[in-house]
Amino acid sequence: MKITIFLLLFAVLFAFAACEDENEYGENETKISENFSDESHKTGQNCMECHVNGGRGEGWFTVAGSVYNDQLTDSAPNGIVKLTTEPQAGGNVIVSVEVDEKGNFYTTEPIDFGDGLYATLESQTGTKNYMQSKVLTGACNSCHGSSTDRIRVE
Repeated sequence: MKITIFLLLFAVLFAFAACEDENEYGENETKISENFSDESHKTGQNCMECHVNGGRGEGWFTVAGSVYNDQLTDSAPNGIVKLTTEPQAGGNVIVSVEVDEKGNFYTTEPIDFGDGLYATLESQTGTKNYMQSKVLTGACNSCHGSSTDRIRVE
């Protein structure tokens, strides 16, 4: 009976451990994705469900999301996401974030979205895709993959 209760308790605790709970004291850790790193997790999910002030994830992300191949069948690793002040990668680059080996990108760097920024995705082969509308938030997977298509690169 004790083993059954222990196993049940373990299963419940494991089910609720969506993100690492190392941010319990409200501290923000610097976390910035890098090409060829495999430290991230949960590709395709909204990173900012956990990685926010008061959340359970390490670091408070200001921009985060996942990138997929053109067929949307697999992640597209090792690219770069840039936020600029003008469309088509024009104007000033406000932030440049590398996409990791799992297709995820994230940063805790402070970002002023102001009246909106434009996103550009560059694949590891140099192909570029541009988001035509301004973004006011860096929670990319809050829309991409749920209400709009996933972020993809050709």
